Amino acid sequence: MKLYQLHAKQSLPISTEEAWEFLSKPENLKIITPPHMGFHILSGNGKKMYPGQIIQYKVSPFKGYTTKWVTEITHVKEGEYFVDEQRFGPYSLWHHKHFIRPISEGVALEDIIDYKVPFGILGQLVHPIIVKKQLQQIFSYREQKLTELFGSITGKPTEFHLKSF
Repeated sequence: MKLYQLHAKQSLPISTEEAWEFLSKPENLKIITPPHMGFHILSGNGKKMYPGQIIQYKVSPFKGYTTKWVTEITHVKEGEYFVDEQRFGPYSLWHHKHFIRPISEGVALEDIIDYKVPFGILGQLVHPIIVKKQLQQIFSYREQKLTELFGSITGKPTEFHLKSF
């Protein structure tokens, strides 16, 4: 079993309250997801985020393939972090930690995702060609949209790392 980890970090010139207000609303995920993915929430949005919350999405990870994705919000510390875990969807494992930390110029947003692709060795072979590339695209788009919405902090580059274990 090969486990992968994506680590992304971005700084924004906003308060932790503003960051939490935006990131803790599931409906805002559509704003920061590339349009070509056809992201649509089916249920579980419109409520304040809480542990145990189930959110169902429809998403097209690549052209010609649409799937349901069900996640559970497993941990929440208001204004600081939340964790979502896939219960059903395109990955064999998806554990996504979202952190919001105050810095002198605003906030640092940090995402740490531990995931496993399905289909064993075949999944591992297509990971660098399809999955890794797509995740990089998604987080680049997310960085761009968050910068458009909230501005940027000069001299604070976005960090993005992807590794496997």
